Amino acid sequence: MAIRKTLQTLVNSKYVNRWVILLADVLISVFCSLLSCLFVSYIARLSVVPGEFIQVLLLSTFSTLLSYLIWRTYRSIIRHTTLKELWRLGVAVFCKVVVLFLLILTLNDDVLTIRQLILTITVDFSLSIIALIAFRVILLFLYDAVIINFYPKQTPILIYGIGQDAVAVATMLPDKKYRVMGFLTIGKQYESYRILGHPVLQIEDYIGFENLRKRYGMQAILFPDQKSVREEQDRIIRYCGKDKVKILIAQPIEEAAGNTIKPQKIQEVRIEDLLMRDEIEISMSEVMANFQGKVIMVTGAAGSIGSELCRQLATFHVKQLVLFDSAETPMHNLRLELEERFPDLYFVPVIGDVRQEARVDFAMRKFHPQIIFHAAAYKHVPLMEENPCEAVLVNVKGTACVANYAVSYGVEKFIMVSTDKAVNPTNVMGASKRLAEIYVQSLSVAIGRGQKEGKTRFITTRFGNVLGSNGSVIPRFRAQIEKGGPVTVTHPDIIRYFMTIPEACRLVMEAATMGRGDEIFIFEMGEPVKIANLARRMIELAGFEPDKDIKIEYTGLRPGEKLYEELLSNEENTKPTTHKKIRIADVRQYDYEEVARAIEKLSQLSLEVRIPDTVRLMKKIVPEFKSNNSIYEQYDRELKEEAQVEEGKVAGPINA
Repeated sequence: MAIRKTLQTLVNSKYVNRWVILLADVLISVFCSLLSCLFVSYIARLSVVPGEFIQVLLLSTFSTLLSYLIWRTYRSIIRHTTLKELWRLGVAVFCKVVVLFLLILTLNDDVLTIRQLILTITVDFSLSIIALIAFRVILLFLYDAVIINFYPKQTPILIYGIGQDAVAVATMLPDKKYRVMGFLTIGKQYESYRILGHPVLQIEDYIGFENLRKRYGMQAILFPDQKSVREEQDRIIRYCGKDKVKILIAQPIEEAAGNTIKPQKIQEVRIEDLLMRDEIEISMSEVMANFQGKVIMVTGAAGSIGSELCRQLATFHVKQLVLFDSAETPMHNLRLELEERFPDLYFVPVIGDVRQEARVDFAMRKFHPQIIFHAAAYKHVPLMEENPCEAVLVNVKGTACVANYAVSYGVEKFIMVSTDKAVNPTNVMGASKRLAEIYVQSLSVAIGRGQKEGKTRFITTRFGNVLGSNGSVIPRFRAQIEKGGPVTVTHPDIIRYFMTIPEACRLVMEAATMGRGDEIFIFEMGEPVKIANLARRMIELAGFEPDKDIKIEYTGLRPGEKLYEELLSNEENTKPTTHKKIRIADVRQYDYEEVARAIEKLSQLSLEVRIPDTVRLMKKIVPEFKSNNSIYEQYDRELKEEAQVEEGKVAGPINA
């Protein structure tokens, strides 16, 4: 019983103490030195003098400690050791015997000849290498035996692939939870191979996969990275869905303080991992240099985009981070997260509404931000169709309010987060974001031309849907699947562009770095995704069969919803940037004074909740706003009739 408790304690401990490993290595190495001297003395028929052997032991202890401390062989985690790690051990032993040779040669007093001395250190080197490797192998076998004894309910898994990443994942698994049964490959190219003592298993089709599952009792397939998941989404991922086998993905291995390695993080594959293309490469060092040591303010800081911006900015050694949002509970949660993850970050949460000029003025006056990321917005299309005045007050008036105070307080850069729905908008939300774009761009142009005093550079970024955000369909689909369905899709042909929240935020910061002012940056979004296919894939990923276990229902397009989204309007072209995946929209420019008067009138109409007049004026300012909402279609007809009455007159896009 005592032995069992001792073994249990050892297994539950994170790793064997490194000083224990060093002590064991030194004892083994010194013992090998002693055996070497005895062996050479025997074959050379030398008389054994105890004092000389004691001297050799002391010299060997010194040289071993010196070499092993220099090469830090004791800092490797034995049960995660691979062949690549053994070179350090070999070099350390070689240095040990070289130092020992020089010390004995200096203090030898001609007891041993040079040939005998060389033979001694050669034998010492060979014995030490063999003994140290054997020691590690024995520990591995003992550890595996103890793990199997104390954790018989481990999850049996197969690791996909036999590349370097797959092998690294196998060595860094949390041993208590998973048991590797082998490595899974496609085809018979690596038949009969073994890696880390585990077989390389091959399949060619679903029948082979099912046979492996029954033979090895595997409950999960572990993929080493997101790329391998995407490569197998039409084969192994589907096989797993049919057989109710979990799909796991390994997260990047992190190094903790003191050069120790944290356990491998494992999570179930999400739909985001399947949809994500290869991420756009960004020079994060240049981005970091742009924000380091500066006071940065993020509006909408508690939202999905705003909070991720805060997380990434927290790693850039900013001087101060000002979080501005009106949502109390999400702000509180973000505060707790930042305090835990970034204890050295100097940040200030400010509860405030971008529509309240006094509150925005207070935040600017108190903290004097040098850079502002404006992510605060209303973004749910159906809600804004039903509440157009609120869309204008937050997305248009709120943006104008923050932009105006940014100019007044000398903010260096103002980066606005926009949306692809602002292009040829068919809904109030998209039109309100286009109005916000028009305002900040016209203000920036006016400053550049000297028509308005200020130094702030305004930059706009446009991109499509972000995976897992508060406005994404993915959380809704996931909730519907958990309830057993049905999963509701508005139209069988509806498509959307997607990118992950972290990637979207990195692109926003990259645009902020390269932006000089007045630009609207658009991002390469890859291929669009059909939402119906997305729903099917999520159902399969949950282990169900679409239209059999869980139904997919089509509810029809919602008011203001498009079948597809665009990143540029028909009248716009793009210009290249230094980054091949980021381009600048070549949009028409507006006169700031004219825009400001129109926005002021629009804001007043919204405050008075005069919905028809508000929507009519939005359509006048943004003539490409063609609503597919039957409630607002009449306004298009009325505006057309007004235009016919005004025949012969020349009017600009803004005639407020």
